[in-house]
Amino acid sequence: MSDLRTELTQNLDEAEWEWLIPHVQRDAVILVPIELDLLNVGIAIASNNTPQVQQWIDEQLLAKPSVTQIGEWNGDFTKRFVTLIVQPYVLIQEK
Repeated sequence: MSDLRTELTQNLDEAEWEWLIPHVQRDAVILVPIELDLLNVGIAIASNNTPQVQQWIDEQLLAKPSVTQIGEWNGDFTKRFVTLIVQPYVLIQEK
């Protein structure tokens, strides 16, 4: 697991909204709220920790961006997010 943590830590990055639009269009973006650690969410997804991921989904902590959020972000292409790619998903967290 430490190897996975190290690998995912190296994949943490920042991206402007405009760069994320193609991933939203292919329905691959998952919004992670600030109260969750993005790296821990990525590890749970990458290691198939289904019970933990399902709990976050049930608690509405992990979700696809809403139409409202996408509309707001489309108004500010320079809005930045912390990102983590866990194939086939792109996890994003608002800065």
